[in-house]
Order: sequence, then structure tokens, then C-alpha cells
Amino acid sequence: MQTASKKVINGWAMYDWANSVYNLVITTTFFPAYYAEITGPQNTAFKSGIPFLGRNFVNTELKDYVLAFGFLVIVFISPILSSIADYKGNKKNFMRFFCYMGALSCSLMFFFDENNITLGLLCFMTAGIGFYGSQVFYNSYLPEIAAEHDRDRISARGYSYGYIGSVIMQLIGFALVMLMKDKTLALKITFLLVGIWWVCFAQITFNRLPISPKSERKQRKNVLANGFHELKIVWAQVLRLPVLKRFLTAFFFYSMGVQTVMLVAIDFGIKILKLENQNLIITAVIIQVVAIAGAIGMSRLSAKYGNIKVLILTVLLWMGVCIAAYFITTEMHFYIIASLVGLVMGGIQSLSRSTYSKLMPETKDTASFFSFYDITEKLAIVIGLFSFGLIEGLTHNMRNSILVLVIFFVLGLLWLLLAAVKEKKQLNNKIN
Repeated sequence: MQTASKKVINGWAMYDWANSVYNLVITTTFFPAYYAEITGPQNTAFKSGIPFLGRNFVNTELKDYVLAFGFLVIVFISPILSSIADYKGNKKNFMRFFCYMGALSCSLMFFFDENNITLGLLCFMTAGIGFYGSQVFYNSYLPEIAAEHDRDRISARGYSYGYIGSVIMQLIGFALVMLMKDKTLALKITFLLVGIWWVCFAQITFNRLPISPKSERKQRKNVLANGFHELKIVWAQVLRLPVLKRFLTAFFFYSMGVQTVMLVAIDFGIKILKLENQNLIITAVIIQVVAIAGAIGMSRLSAKYGNIKVLILTVLLWMGVCIAAYFITTEMHFYIIASLVGLVMGGIQSLSRSTYSKLMPETKDTASFFSFYDITEKLAIVIGLFSFGLIEGLTHNMRNSILVLVIFFVLGLLWLLLAAVKEKKQLNNKIN
């Protein structure tokens, strides 16, 4: 196949520009800062924890559980959605639906305060469902619009667009916090603007992405059951592809660490190092800017050394980040670690997505294959977040939770090494 036109490619990448503001502004900066401010020990109403379902929780522990539950919902609905998309050819419509759900949830956070904790957490969860629910359809377009030799580059372009767009929105929110006397209102307005940004820029993507031709659509009666049937078919194909099987196992384990770090990094800065909101925002901007270079750099390295070898290096760097984070005690240490997180964050996400698209067999059921990929990632996040929250809840020390993530990275590294060995063996067999 040929790579689609520049207009289509840039239109696809613009969805990263549109929705990445949720990932940065909501999950990793402004929401954690606002949530910590109104639910922390300084608020006497929550000094002994946040009451929920008959027991009191550490505030960040509860947030981790709520977000993990949202990911669990995505795991169960993704097969159904991807099946409907493949059989009816309307993946763009589902992508649009989840986009609007996520954007509306972000904007509704404007009404979140200490008297509406449940509303805030509910919006936080549904925004995540909207973000990741649309992502499965967004990712599934990659093998349809990009030839195999272009996928690393185009995948990296999407992440780069996302980092640039999210930094711009981050700076807008930062300016509001700096210029407005009412800091709480400034944060709430930022939540509202994130939703508006997401919806508006997503229109470029929706206008440019193609609709599946009727000749390529499948027709079946029971699309609900077929969603899980498709996953079974995908799994059967994965088992026959030893390199892909080992890569996905590695991806499952290292995603437990990668995604959890990205979701709790700012909470760590708030709780352990007592960073001010302004410093947290600066940290998040540093992460995103460095991540642009990371995504592009890893793409170039993979072209020279191969995807799996570069992923092995990246996972080793992630292990170093976690071990260093356990021992940090100063603000400067946090900034250094944040820069390293940014460097490896963009690279491992972009490279994992393009590696999967290269290793998967040629198929028209791309949504089902990427649903399988996304379900693997989301299950990993559920386990990672739950483990992180559970350890913090039991020990009341977030540092202890980091040690669990190191174990996940070690397991991921081992499976990547097995994938590399198998890949080399296959290449040698082809040559001989």
C-alpha cells in the first residue's frame, strides 16, 4: 500500500494535538494539583481521608482506584466497539462519540469543588473513558493510512503534535493561574478550555480521515458477540507469530510501569516534595517538550538499530528513572527525573505503537487488532494503578509504590530480550 496524502496524515496527527491536552492538563497537572488542594490533609473535612463506599481512603489512593475502574470499563467495551466499527465501517463515528464524551467531561469539571468530590471523580473517570475509547479507533487508522516503512515516522509525528498542542494549552492555563487573583477559578476555567480545545481541533481530523469503503465492511448480525469473537481470532493469530507474542507480553508488563508513572508523577511531586502548583506546571511543560525530542529520536534510532533493540534500551532507562525516583529528596532531583521521563515517555509510546503495526499480519480488521493492543495496555494500567494505590494505602508512603513498578519493568525487559532473540533467529533462518 501507499502512504496517504500529506493532508490526511496531518489530519490524523491533529487528533493527537486535540486530545493530548486531556492527558497533560487534566491527568498529569491541573487536575492532580486542584484535587490535592481540596482533598489534602490541609482540608479538615478530609483529614482522616475521603469517605467513599463505607471506608476512608487516602486521597490519591482513591483517585488511582477510580481511574483504574475507568480503564476496566474500557477493557470491556472496546471489543464491542471495535467489532461494530469493523463490521459497519463507522469507526470515525465512534471516535467522534468518545471524543465528545471526553471533552464534555473535562468541561464539566468546572463545577468540581470540595462539596462535589463524587462529581469531580466521575468526570475524571468518564474523561478518561472518552480519551482512551477514542484512541483505539484513532490508532487503528495508522496501518490504513501509512505504508509499513512510514509508520515509525508518522506515529512519532502524531505524538509530537500532541506534545506541542498540549504544551500550548498548558501555557494558557499557566497564564490564567499567574494572572488571575482567584487561582481556584483559574484552574476551573482551564478545565473548561480543555474540553473546548479537544472538540474544536478534533474537527480537522474528522473532516480529513477517510470512511471505510462499503466493499471493505463486513456484515454480521450479532456484532456484540462478534467483538469478543474477533479478539479470540486475533489472539489465535498472535499465538502463531512468536515475535509478536513476545513483544505483546513485554508491552503488557512495561506498560504497567510506563502508564502508571505518567499518571501519578505529579501526585508524587505534590506529596513527597511538596511542590507548588507553578512548579508542577513547569515540570509538566519540561516533560512534554523533552518528549517531542524523545519521540523523534527513538524513531530515528529504530530505523538504524531496529525497534526491539531500541525498546530494550528505553525500558532500561525507565528502570533507572524509577530507582532514582525512590531516592530523590530535592526539587532539583525531581526536575532531572522529570526530564528523563519526558525523554523516554514519547519514545516508548510511539515506538510501541509502530512496532505493533509492523509485527501484526496484514488485515482489514485493523480496529480489532488495535482493540487487542489497547486492551492489553488498559489491563496493564488497571493492574499498575491498582498496585500503586494499594501499596500507598497500606504503607501510607508513595515511595514504596515505586518499587512495584520496577518489578513490572524487569518483567517487560525479559520478554523484550526473548523477542529480540526470536526475531534474530527468524532472520537467520530466512537468510539460510
